[in-house]
Amino acid sequence: MDDSMTSLVGLSGLVGIIVTLGCIGLAWWALQVVKFDMFLRNAKGPQGKLLHVFLSVIIGHWVSEFVLQYWEWTQRLKGLF
Repeated sequence: MDDSMTSLVGLSGLVGIIVTLGCIGLAWWALQVVKFDMFLRNAKGPQGKLLHVFLSVIIGHWVSEFVLQYWEWTQRLKGLF
C-alpha cells in the first residue's frame, strides 16, 4: 500500500474511534434520566454503576455502528453519479 492509502485507513480508524466514544458519551448522558432504583436494589452501588456503564457502551456501540454504516453508504452513493 502506498502512503496515501495508509493515511486514509488510519484516518478512517480515528474517525471510527471518535464517533464510537462520542456515541458512548451521549448514551451515558441519555441514561442519566433513567431511574435505575426502580429496577435495582442498590442503583447507587458499584454493581448499579457498572450496569450503567455497560448499558452506555452497548447502546453507544449500536448507535455508532449505525452512524458509521450510514456514512459508508452515503459515500458509496457518490459512485452512482
